[in-house]
Parts: sequence; C-alpha cells; structure tokens
Amino acid sequence: MKKYKTLLFDIDDTLLDFGEAERLALRLLFEEHSFPLTPEIEERYKKINQGLWRSFEEGKLNRDEVVNTRFSILFKEYGKEVDGAVLDRNYRTYLEQGHQLISGAYELITDLHNHYDLYIVTNGVSKTQDKRLRDSGLYPFFKDIFVSEDTGYQKPMKEFFDYVFARISNFDVEQTLIIGDSFSADIKGGHQAGIDTCWFNPEMKPNHTDIIPTYQIQKLEELYRILSGKENRVGICN
Repeated sequence: MKKYKTLLFDIDDTLLDFGEAERLALRLLFEEHSFPLTPEIEERYKKINQGLWRSFEEGKLNRDEVVNTRFSILFKEYGKEVDGAVLDRNYRTYLEQGHQLISGAYELITDLHNHYDLYIVTNGVSKTQDKRLRDSGLYPFFKDIFVSEDTGYQKPMKEFFDYVFARISNFDVEQTLIIGDSFSADIKGGHQAGIDTCWFNPEMKPNHTDIIPTYQIQKLEELYRILSGKENRVGICN
C-alpha cells in the first residue's frame, strides 16, 4: 500500500472557488468603469484570460505580460482603449475579496494537516493568492506556500517543482502526491516531476492526452480513500 507523507495542493478551483471570485471581481470592475458586463463580454474575457495563462504555462509569456494585457485586449475588441495594467490592479483588488471555499475543502485540510505535511503549489499573483488563502482560514494549515511569481517558474515546468522539492525538509518523491484541477498545470507538471498525481475533476472532463493521472476524483472527500490505500492506482473514486 502506497503511503504518502507530503501533499501538494493547488488553490484555484481545487480549494477555493475561483469562478465565483472571478465573477464578483469582474462585476465590480466593470461597474467602477461604467461599462456593461454582458454574458458575452464575460465569456470573451474568460477565453482571453485562459489563453494567456495557457501561454504562461507553456513558457511563451511571463506573468506581467498575462495580467497587464488581458483587459486591454478585451476592451480593444469592443472599441475602448484602456490601460491594461491599471485595470488589472483594480481587478486584483476585487479578486482578493473572493475566498469562497470548494465544498469540503475546509474540513479536508483541517483534518489532513494533523497527519500529513501540506503545501500549496499555485500559479498566479503572490499577494492575491496569499490574501485569499488567509481570508479563507486555510493558511495556518500549510507548512509553506509556493507561488509561481515568487519561484520564478510556473507549473507545469520541472524547474517549478525542483524549486519546491528543494525547500521541503526530508523530501521523498515516492511519498508525495499533488492534488489539483488543472490537467495542463497540476497533472502534467506532477507527471514530469516524477510524483503521483490526483486529478480533481468535478465535471469529469475527458483526458485527451497520453498522460494518465495516478488517481481521479470528483469530490474532495474522495481523497480519503486514496490516502487510506482503499483506491487502486490509475483509478477513479466513486
């Protein structure tokens, strides 16, 4: 039976509901600038934003290029010139207010921290992620927080994980599991780094790659079955 000691958790849409935080932040930002936020514009923003972050994960853009251009690109499509960097600072002020928990996250983390070494591994802006994690009440239960902005690398880059592993006392690759919702960042990154992976996949999205996660779960509480050894590797918890 596989015994894990170190658990690496993603934040957005794994422990905290990023979608809800994003909706609130966008609504407040657009109200501030007296610009109507229609469902069409919101959906277009998400596509632009996701595309930019995907390029960041692939090493094609740096973090500043992502956050400082997403709003200028969006508004330009609707005939409005804006300072993307200024809008992003305002947006992140609102985004920091969003710390809604994914169902079962608080109970899971408060329980697991008594038995495992818990760490955060996340892409994003350090100040924003730090405040959201603190406001959620989860911050004290993690031994350390690793954010791409601080490490100089991002998931899924192997350098990001090398940075993390070097800063974990008595690190053992065989006793480490990463849990995250992003296949491209968390699962691919963990696979490349040589650690076991648990894909948190509430919507049961299909996997169109040749990378097979070690485990797949739909609900966070299903992680208990994995940690207790009741779930086979390369399995889906039901």
